[in-house]
Order: sequence, then C-alpha cells, then structure tokens
Amino acid sequence: MPELPEVETYRRFIDELAVGQTIAAVQVNDAHVLATPEDQLRAGLLGRTITGTSRLGKNCFLELDHGPVLVLHFGMTGDVGTYRDEADAPRFTRVALHLADSGLRLAFIDPRKFGRIRLAASAAAHQQAKKLGPDALAISAAELYQKLARRKTLLKPLLLDQSITAGLGNWIVDEVLFQAKIHPERLGVSLTEKEGKALHAAVQLVLTTAISQEANYRNFPASFLIHAREWDTSATPISADAHTFCPRHSKVKIEKFYVGGRATYTCPRCQPAPAA
Repeated sequence: MPELPEVETYRRFIDELAVGQTIAAVQVNDAHVLATPEDQLRAGLLGRTITGTSRLGKNCFLELDHGPVLVLHFGMTGDVGTYRDEADAPRFTRVALHLADSGLRLAFIDPRKFGRIRLAASAAAHQQAKKLGPDALAISAAELYQKLARRKTLLKPLLLDQSITAGLGNWIVDEVLFQAKIHPERLGVSLTEKEGKALHAAVQLVLTTAISQEANYRNFPASFLIHAREWDTSATPISADAHTFCPRHSKVKIEKFYVGGRATYTCPRCQPAPAA
C-alpha cells in the first residue's frame, strides 16, 4: 500500500517528468478512479501547464498555471509510470495525461482501483475538506505531543488517524513506536513530554530513511523492525528465522498481535506492555 514515502517518491518522479509540460489530452481508460466527473476533469486540465508538485500525507498535488490543482490519491495499489506509445502502456493504466512538449504520457496505474483522481480548488482546500492534519514530516514535536497527550485512546490508532497527522500507515507506525521504545497499546494521555519528543524524532527517522531508499524496504537498516514482517526475507543471512528476532536483542522474539484490527509487531523487551 503506498504510504507517505512511496507518495513522496511518486511526487519526485512526476516533478522531474512533468513540471513545465502542457497537458495536451486526458485519456480515461477507467472512470471508476475519477472523483471528479470526466467532463469537469478535462475542462480543468486540457491546455494547462503543470507548474509544480506538492504532497500532504498520502496525497500528491499537481499544480497548474491556472485554475484548480489535480489531486492524486493512490489507495491500496496505486502507482505512476510513463510511456510514449500505447503498446507500451503499463498494465492497469486507468488514466493517462498526454504531455505536449515531451510526447510522453503520465500514467496513473491502479490494479484494484481504490485510488482516486480529483480536482480541488487548492491543496489547502483539499486538506480542509478531507479533515487532514499536518503532514507527518512537517508537524512539530510540540504539536504532535499536544495532539496525542490529551487523548484517552491507544497510541497506534491515534498515530494512524490522518486528522492528527497525515501520512502514517500501518508498518510505519509500528516502526516509529519500536524506534521510540513505546508500546502501541499505551494511551495517548500516558505519554511524557520526553516520550513525545522521542516519538517525533522516530517519525522523522523512519520517514526520511524510507524516502532516501525510495521506499525499498529491503534496503532499510538492519536496526529497523520492518524486517520482522513476514513479507521481508532480506535480513536473513544466517537462518530462515533470523529476521524474526529483535535487532537490538538477538534472543528476543518479535511478537505479532492485533491492535484496532491491524497487524502489529513489537519487541516485548524494548516496548514493555502497559500495566493492566
């Protein structure tokens, strides 16, 4: 599922490929992904020049020389790509923007069609309409602590709440809590100010690391908890189960359970469970 690091990678790709390009045609292969009617989308995009890109959480914005912004949300399986000839179009291309100057086509790819493309008056208007909090890379330590410490709710669901801070997904929250040495079932109100600062530092560490590696988790440091997830066998140089132990404590097995219905990974030694 595309999270903040993936979307930032997509944004940089689009920025390099499409900024300065004029949209000559809007090709809709599957209107299911459109959250703006097709005729309105065409009217808002045709002949417009892409002047810049930005991102808020998991949302990518294409800024235009006039009128609204184009908002891309990638859902569970969304991606972007480019091609020149129709025969080379990536599989599951749902929408393509034909770029006049380069002759390339910018593809919105989405196998499961949970992604959405829409026009918005501005990035700020979209943020307000969707009730999104500040971007997880931009929120200050003081603001994050204030938002969490007043809530009698489990920390993991709080960090996943996009109205508190935008961009944190399931594996990222697990990683952040592991790096900060805080259990996901702690209540927000139980956080100390020192723990709040550690949590904020962990958010910055995890996101900047993931972005620097273009969200290729196999290249993340061995000190990251992500290697304990079932779909990662990159950290198993010695034995098939080596990656299932805590990277800090080689004899402590990582535990998996569910918090708020989401698969959750923790180290019982690094992240002591709260008292009953």
